[in-house]
Amino acid sequence: MTKNMGSLDKGIRLALAAVVVILYLTGVISGVWAIILGILAAVFVATSFVGFCPLYAPFKLSTCKKS
Repeated sequence: MTKNMGSLDKGIRLALAAVVVILYLTGVISGVWAIILGILAAVFVATSFVGFCPLYAPFKLSTCKKS
C-alpha cells in the first residue's frame, strides 16, 4: 500500500473531522446526519493516519509531493 496523501490533504481531513465532532458535541447535528457525518469523520481520521486513500487508488491520484 503506497502512500498517496500529502500533508495538506491529511490536515484538511483532520480539520473536517474536528468540525464534525464539534458540531455533534454542540448539538448542531443529530440523528441520521450525525451518524453519517460521524462515519465520514472516522474514515477521514483513519485515512489521515495511514496516509492512503482507497478512493484515490483506482484513479491513480496522489497528493504527495514528488521527490
